[in-house]
Amino acid sequence: MKIDVEVASSPAEVPGLARKAEEMGFDCFWVNETKHDAFVQLALAAAGTKRIGVGSSIALAFTRSPTTIAYAAWDLQRLAGGRLLLGLGSQVKGHIERRFGMKWESPASKMKDTVLAVRAVWKSWQEGVPLRHDGRFYKLDLMTPFFSPGAMEWPKIPVYLATVNEGMARVAGQVADGAHVHPLHTVKYLREVLRPALDEGMKKSGRKGEDVTVTASVFSAVGKDRREVVASREACRGQIAFYASTRTYRKVMEAHGWGDVCDRLHELSVRGEWDKMPGEVSDDVLAEMVVEGTWDKIGRLLVEKYRGLVDRVRLYTPFDGGDDWKALAVTARS
Repeated sequence: MKIDVEVASSPAEVPGLARKAEEMGFDCFWVNETKHDAFVQLALAAAGTKRIGVGSSIALAFTRSPTTIAYAAWDLQRLAGGRLLLGLGSQVKGHIERRFGMKWESPASKMKDTVLAVRAVWKSWQEGVPLRHDGRFYKLDLMTPFFSPGAMEWPKIPVYLATVNEGMARVAGQVADGAHVHPLHTVKYLREVLRPALDEGMKKSGRKGEDVTVTASVFSAVGKDRREVVASREACRGQIAFYASTRTYRKVMEAHGWGDVCDRLHELSVRGEWDKMPGEVSDDVLAEMVVEGTWDKIGRLLVEKYRGLVDRVRLYTPFDGGDDWKALAVTARS
């Protein structure tokens, strides 16, 4: 199992953190796209490292055209010397329409079309063939030599898709190289809902399990001692409350009979009563969703919980380059 890290830092901090993660022996350095552009962060991480993978967890697909994604990823793959893992996600309807002013439509089908369109662009550059993609959402047939960056040494860029629900998991199984499991998950949901949907997608396209890498980000209550662990657990309670208030994540909660919790959280969020939301998340929910332990034990606990379910794993806790992370890297592999 590969052990990765993810960051939630300003672009100025990314180069130093990426080097730290590489020095500590982690396998991939993942960036998100909440406050900063994912591709800018990846360029900074790639330029300052030599071995560690650099990936997006995730870059927003529906705020960009397939061709703009293709250009950015092609340049990043060249810059990274073949170390890029291109993670794409749909976000949710409200953000796509109200924060970005873009159109929201049939997310699973559109994501499949996006991946196929991006690959069609890459193929035209690598093989020097005409661009041909005739999909439901995107139709591409213009790529002259003047606009082609040309072939390169590392043309096979792995594409990972965010898989919160079954629909996107099936698409990932059908057309992607990897699947991102959102931190709001449980082992039960992963085993009984996401993995079967992923398998269904792979079967549909004649693929096998080893063709799709599954990576999970995990809520963690971690610290140097019990006091810090407890404080971290309460922070997780707030994070879970925030995500579970969004109806997109309801199926995860429903798998455990917690659909009513989602309803209450959503109502509180609509009323802007954010401070009351963590109180709706019980210790039973935390027990299912959070890995808890001190820094010298959390790596082993992480691997024990997810062995056989995922291929890569990382804490949702943002990597800060501190010495505590060394213990995680060592114990996860012991």
